[in-house]
Parts: sequence; C-alpha cells; structure tokens
Amino acid sequence: MSAVVLIGAQWGDEGKGKITDYLAQEADLVVRYQGGNNAGHTVVVEKRTFKLHLIPSGILYPGTQCIIGNGVVIDPGVLVKELEQLRQQGVSSHNLRISDCAHLVMPYHQKLDEMQETQRGAYKIGTTKRGVGPAYADKAARTGIRMADLLNREIFAELLARNLEEKNHLLAQVYGAEGFVFEEVLERYLSYGEKLRSLVTDTSLAINQAIKEGKRVLFEGAQGTLLDLDHGTYPYVTSSYPTAGGACIGAGVGPTKISSVLGVAKAYVTRVGEGPFPTELTGPEGEHLRQRGYEFGTTTGRPRRCGWQDMVILRYAVRVSGLDGLILTKLDVLDEMDTLRICTGYRYRNSMINEFPHSLHVLAQCEPVYEEMPGWRQDISEAREYGELPVKARDYISRIEELAGVPVKLVAVGPGRHQTVIKDPIF
Repeated sequence: MSAVVLIGAQWGDEGKGKITDYLAQEADLVVRYQGGNNAGHTVVVEKRTFKLHLIPSGILYPGTQCIIGNGVVIDPGVLVKELEQLRQQGVSSHNLRISDCAHLVMPYHQKLDEMQETQRGAYKIGTTKRGVGPAYADKAARTGIRMADLLNREIFAELLARNLEEKNHLLAQVYGAEGFVFEEVLERYLSYGEKLRSLVTDTSLAINQAIKEGKRVLFEGAQGTLLDLDHGTYPYVTSSYPTAGGACIGAGVGPTKISSVLGVAKAYVTRVGEGPFPTELTGPEGEHLRQRGYEFGTTTGRPRRCGWQDMVILRYAVRVSGLDGLILTKLDVLDEMDTLRICTGYRYRNSMINEFPHSLHVLAQCEPVYEEMPGWRQDISEAREYGELPVKARDYISRIEELAGVPVKLVAVGPGRHQTVIKDPIF
C-alpha cells in the first residue's frame, strides 16, 4: 500500500504542481482534496506551460486517474473553461472524476467575497476574491449546493431560489449592491452541470478501492501549512485545511490508509497577501529572489513577498502534519547568492522562541535569528544526480535536514520535469 499526502510546508506557492506532476508518472491516482480556484499550480513540460487551478496536476499523464475530492469547492464555470483550455493544448479529461459531494462556488459567493474584502479596508486579509471563503462558509452553515444537486434541475432550482432570496437581500441591504436574476443563474449553471455530468461520481469509493488494491495514490494539497484555517497565521489564512489531516476529510479516506506525508518547501520562503513574515527581504536581495524565481501568483499574478529560509516554519509543518520527508524546490534560484541565511529561531523581546507562535501580535514582533552559509555561485540547473550538486549546495540541504528533523527526498533545480534530483525515492 502506498498512499502519499503531499502538502505545502510554508505559505503556499512552494512548487507543489511541479512535484505532483513529477510524482504522478508513478502514481495510479492523483487526488486534489481541498481549496478551490483560489489556488494555482504551474507545470512546465518540454517548454510548454500548463496553469491548473482545480484539476489535479496528474492530468497530463493519460494513464493516471485524477480526482477532485469532496473537500474542494468548485466554480463549475472555471472548471469547464480549464477543461477546454487543456483540450486545446491536446490534453484529454477522460481520466478526471469529480466528487458528487463537492460544493459549488456560486456567483453570489464571488460578489460577497469582493464586497467583504473591500469593506475590511486596512484590515483586508488578501483574499483572491474568487468566492472560495463564502462558499466554505455556506458549507458550514448547511446552505451550500453540491455537485449532486447541480445534476438535478428540480433540486438545484429549489436550493438556488432559497439562497438567492437571502443573498440578494444581504447584497442590497448591507452592501448596496445589485443582486442576481434567478433564471440567468439557473440556466447558466445547469449548462455547466450537463458538461460535467459524465465526470461526477462517488470518488471516496474509487479512492478507497484503489488503496485496497494496492495502487499508488497521491493526495495533492493546495496552499500551504501557514494558510491552514486552524493552524495557519489566522486570520490571514485560506478557508480549508491544507495540512495533512485535511486529506482524509477532503478525500473520504481514513487516516490508517495514509502511508507517508511529504512537505514541499522552497529553498527560501515566499508569501502572498497580508500578515507577518519574519524573514521577509524588502531590499535588493528580496527583489533578486522575486525576479529570478519568477515569484508572481499563478492565479492572481500578484508579486510574492520573498525571504530567507525559515526553519521555525518548517519544524512547525513537520509537527502539525507529521511529515516524514521534505521536497526542496527552486534551489537553483539561490545560484547567484554569495551568502545564504537560514533562520533557526526568533528573538521576541528579551527571549528566544524556537517554536512557531500562534499569536500574530507576537509573530509581528519576532526578529529572525540567522545562521550564515556560503553560496555555491554556480549553475545547478543541469544536475540530475545528488552527487552532481556542489558541496556547498549539499551542505545547505544537510543543514535544513538537521534543523527540520526529517530528510529531504527530492530537490528541484528548475521548473521542468527533468530538472529534479532524486535523493531518496518516494514510491
């Protein structure tokens, strides 16, 4: 049995799409278990770039079954468009299945997301305004609409009418915004449902059967540990559970079925949106990382904030998700740096902090304590074996392993599939 959960070990954008695509060549199933189209994964294959938002990164392998699990919230219009874009790029969706229990992102969710973020003013949290948060809120409030509902015109119409009555009143009375016309939303969404009907099924059943048969299953998380609704830098978080525990709930499998949990981390750290970031670099070094690493959001295009590697964060990710290994990405971005820094702890007032604080007030006042290491000052993008990496690059990796307490399994030295160095096989 080999069921592997792959999570982001920082603030998201760690390169999980590339790693999922790389591992998918050996996987029988790839399962996306949470988030919505507020996430984006970029995969580069032979100089062709694929930008995925809802569809698992394994879609590029015809023999790999891809599943959008029940924990994902789906904007069906975005999904239909994404499928069409892949078709135009020569990629078939015959191997994709969608959970009948996955909730829908509706037009009023997007509108409310935008209105709420605008109203926050200086206290905005940096939402992508894709309607994901309000969709999860309705799910928790038991007023959500699921994929199975969309496939039944009568049921969908009843639920939509009930929700629009409430949401249109809320938009008008609280935000002074125009509401939605029932017939327009009904027909548009029913058309999406017909285009997706053949892909909708009980995905939990399929996943559990695959594990029972000894197939290789890869669970793909979106966002990252510090964006987790419970364990992240609340309130600057997403609305779901990117940590490993979310895979069980979002895919419909028990924890005893999971055999390994891996965390993807950049060789440095990035963050999109608001909130404290102890190792952030705001000068030339940060801009160098941004430009060399092309640190701009796949979904929004927003420039990412960049900083040095933070081991307080990685130790935290190891703890809350039970990581038994790390995958280090974008090591090549550090090729031109003379000196590298690794944050080993925080200084808060007159004391040292070695564990990640949950209080944002404390985190905002933390100063990173650094170790310095020499850079390798050479191009590593052509390395294919671990021994081909410069000694100083291997020293950097070894120090990360020591401080994290878990081994590094893979190292990415560029965006392409082939630019991956195997230190310890996953499957």
